[in-house]
Amino acid sequence: MSSVTNHYKTLKISPTATQAEIKQAYRRLVKIFHPDSQSSTAGHEEIIRLNAAYEILGDAQHRQFYDRQFSQPSQQQSPGAPNVARQRQQAARDADEQMEQWLIKVYKPVNRMLNSILKPLKKEINELSADPFDDELIEKFQAYIETSRDFLSKAHNFLKAMPNPSNVAGVAAHLYYSINQVGDGIEELHLFTLNYDDRHLHTGQELFRIAARLRREAQEELKVRS
Repeated sequence: MSSVTNHYKTLKISPTATQAEIKQAYRRLVKIFHPDSQSSTAGHEEIIRLNAAYEILGDAQHRQFYDRQFSQPSQQQSPGAPNVARQRQQAARDADEQMEQWLIKVYKPVNRMLNSILKPLKKEINELSADPFDDELIEKFQAYIETSRDFLSKAHNFLKAMPNPSNVAGVAAHLYYSINQVGDGIEELHLFTLNYDDRHLHTGQELFRIAARLRREAQEELKVRS
């Protein structure tokens, strides 16, 4: 396994582990390191590493691609072996190319989908506040929710389009968290349209604020990586 990122080591499992064993290991470690666990082992960075590993190994297709990409048969070095410096330069070029492809095929479309959900919320709520019980206004708000669900589904698909390179694992994790918060927020907004309980509306807004913050953190981390 390449020394760049060993996702199997992160999840403390064997490369021959079954998908069920991978899932079990991920859940066990998340409970140990989750920031909300209140234990001495809690750690945000470790959770990011675990999520990045599970994003790859938890999906059979992504795992297969990862194994082909990073598994290398051990070889005896001989005088005719390729120059180590040249290999490192090529590895760096490959990493840059993988990152560029990920930015084009995953990050940019996911970021665009999130923006299409988060940006209109304030305007939609302002319009609805004129009379939350007005049928026309509530139908318009419900249409926004359904459109947001469609964008969210597309964001999920883009996020699964290809494995994220190890050098942007943190960026990918922030996007993943942001998408999860958006999904929960959409459900809260939907509940408001069913029972008109303002608590659901306020919770939905707060979840969207968290999602927006995570999205910004992904952007800031990407600037650092660039």
